[in-house]
Amino acid sequence: MDAMPLNVRIRLSVMMFLQYLMFAVWWVPLAAYLTKLGIEGNAKAWILSVMPLGCLIAPVFCMVADRHFASQKVLTVLNLGCAVLFFFGARVTSSTGLFVILLLAMFCYMPTWSLTNAIAMANAPSEKFPQIRLFGSIGWVASGVFSIVAARLYDGLKIDNTAIPLYCGAGSALAAALLNLTLPNTPPPGKGRESSIVDVLGLRALTLMKDRNFALFIVISMLVMVPFTMYFSLGSQFFESQGFEFITATMNLGQLVEMFVMLVVPIALVRFGARWAMVIGLGALLVRYAAFWTGGAMGQTWPYYIAILVHGVIFGFFFVGGQVYVDKKAPPEIRAQAQGFIVLVCYGVGMLAGTYFNVRLINTYTTDGVVDWNPIWVIITVMSAVLLGLFALLFRDSAASKTAPSLVTD
Repeated sequence: MDAMPLNVRIRLSVMMFLQYLMFAVWWVPLAAYLTKLGIEGNAKAWILSVMPLGCLIAPVFCMVADRHFASQKVLTVLNLGCAVLFFFGARVTSSTGLFVILLLAMFCYMPTWSLTNAIAMANAPSEKFPQIRLFGSIGWVASGVFSIVAARLYDGLKIDNTAIPLYCGAGSALAAALLNLTLPNTPPPGKGRESSIVDVLGLRALTLMKDRNFALFIVISMLVMVPFTMYFSLGSQFFESQGFEFITATMNLGQLVEMFVMLVVPIALVRFGARWAMVIGLGALLVRYAAFWTGGAMGQTWPYYIAILVHGVIFGFFFVGGQVYVDKKAPPEIRAQAQGFIVLVCYGVGMLAGTYFNVRLINTYTTDGVVDWNPIWVIITVMSAVLLGLFALLFRDSAASKTAPSLVTD
């Protein structure tokens, strides 16, 4: 594909924008909303686990969809499902009801990240894909606008710890579904191709675990999701407890910085290699939680903004650096499966375990409904330091040395 009509480029860009907007608008403040409802303990852990659970089931769903249905039609149906489920999720306040509805919503939503990528790649030149995908990050950042607009229009109304973000998600999902009807036809990319659950989940990449460095990388990547999830899934609870206004907009400053960091990542990968890029990412993770710890000890809020702003460095250098390393390490015949395997390890197993660990950690330091955050930040900071030290000292792999990256995706 040598050229792409402007109207197609616009539709693909808006598709990405709405797809990430509809999720971020309610996911970022979800922990604060659950706290407001009085949902704690295992019930909160289950609800906050709907994303990794959806991540585990998404590849299976995509395997079926890839072989029988046009991608834009599947995306339309899934987004309509999201719109309905987000709407009913906003009207339910019981922990069981919220878990069931949001889990079903994530079964609909998580496959859409792969589908939107597939649609964009099938209808745009490869060199234009990063520019189109960038609108997904812009959509995530823009999700914070809802809370600011609500406060301006309705005399300071705060919506971040209410059900309103779920209604916003429902409206965004409906708008996305209507837009999806106008997308270029994208026939089933896997029609007539045989595959299995083992292939889809990337389990053939387990053969790479015989290599000590790769096994260490996988274990560290999974464990990194414990501190990462404390911010990603539970950060809104902390900021709400500290009296922050516009929680979603505030936390999304990290994604705003990420868009600029991603411009630097390819240069750093070429200059320093994937190993040092990942060390920088883990160093930024340590800086984040040291900043939270310092802010609590000093009674100052400015260190919290440092913790927010390093998000792009953490994601861009560690997670994208990891993708590049896997791409170099895996033989061509299992390269795609290896990428699927690292997604399964991080956003499925790792995030699921991290959510349960962090919720229990918070409960341990909660008395009469008040969380003592300082010991929590100490524990997470020490954990981040240990992971950084282990990786820097033990990871030695020539596949992660200086080399031009062939894969840099968000």
